[in-house]
Amino acid sequence: MQSITLTAVVVAVLLGIAWYLSYNAARLDRLHTRVEGALSALDAQLVRRSEATLELANSGALDPASALMLAGAASESLEAHNERALEDDFLEGQSFGQREVLESDLTAALQAALSADVVAEIRQDDALGALALQRVEAAGVRVQLARRFHNDAVTDVRRVRRKLVVRVFRLAGHADLPRTVEFDDELPPAVRD
Repeated sequence: MQSITLTAVVVAVLLGIAWYLSYNAARLDRLHTRVEGALSALDAQLVRRSEATLELANSGALDPASALMLAGAASESLEAHNERALEDDFLEGQSFGQREVLESDLTAALQAALSADVVAEIRQDDALGALALQRVEAAGVRVQLARRFHNDAVTDVRRVRRKLVVRVFRLAGHADLPRTVEFDDELPPAVRD
């Protein structure tokens, strides 16, 4: 009788450990999936921001130099996205494809071109330009949110992967450790007002 009880306890403990490991592996898989989804959403919002910037540059509301600067930065961002779309693994698993510099350059171009005076003039005098400016502002806010959601998801994955049980039992398998996406996504102060 004692050996049956001992066997039942050992089996119950082993089943509990197996369930715990399975639960953690499934949770880690869901977190990795969340990171990939957040990265896809961020990529889509960056495309929208680039398209909105091109629309503003082509609206005729800006001086030619500013329009050319915005169009160039937005085009480079879109080209980087399109080059990634042609590759086999669109997002390299959980990598941003080194686009941070291009996106920071687009933000810098927006900040340089959209001074307070320019924004006030566009909002007063040009209906088409004001609509394009609103679209740039909305896209910029969505980029900030998407980047924040992605970075929060990456932080969650890293926190779980630091756990001893995850490392000892290799619950992450061979999945790459995701990294946060860091670039300047601040809206020009005049646009935010």
